[in-house]
Amino acid sequence: MIKKLLLTVALATLFCSCGKQREWNHEQRQQMRQDLRTYREMVYLTDLNDVEWELFADDVAVALENDYPVYATFIEMPSVEDTVTMVVVETVVTQLEADAHNMRHLFPYHQLVAQGILPDGMTHQQIKSYYTCLAKKVDNYYNSTEQFFGTILAGTVDSTQLATFQRQCAAEFEEIVVTEIDVIETN
Repeated sequence: MIKKLLLTVALATLFCSCGKQREWNHEQRQQMRQDLRTYREMVYLTDLNDVEWELFADDVAVALENDYPVYATFIEMPSVEDTVTMVVVETVVTQLEADAHNMRHLFPYHQLVAQGILPDGMTHQQIKSYYTCLAKKVDNYYNSTEQFFGTILAGTVDSTQLATFQRQCAAEFEEIVVTEIDVIETN
């Protein structure tokens, strides 16, 4: 009877300790979020502000933890970097599906100005109008967000179609001339 009780307690302790090992601890989650910073230079991610980035990193870390609950095993996988990259891309695609107006992250305004596609000094409403136009054209042209994002990542010939969409949507803003007003101080 005592042997059965000790065996039961030992098995219960082993079971409980295995369950706890399956969960990532705070330090492991923090390390994953730090490791994800290397992805911040990806097209969609460069334009995220700090709060948006933290939310994005949390989404990726949670997805990884759900798929690979034993942190030590996950980190020791030979293809861990490929796995993280895949989850990052899947998370970006999921976010794009959620809101087509995320075009501002894929094609940031300051880059479009530097490329000569858009004029500098556009109002918030004009910029919003541009991205709405671009999102509609992309949604109408591509069968899925995955196809669209694959085009961006691959840099295929189809990206010329994206450039065409950008120019078409920018056409209404070509006549915008930003004027500076000199302020004269009077004493």
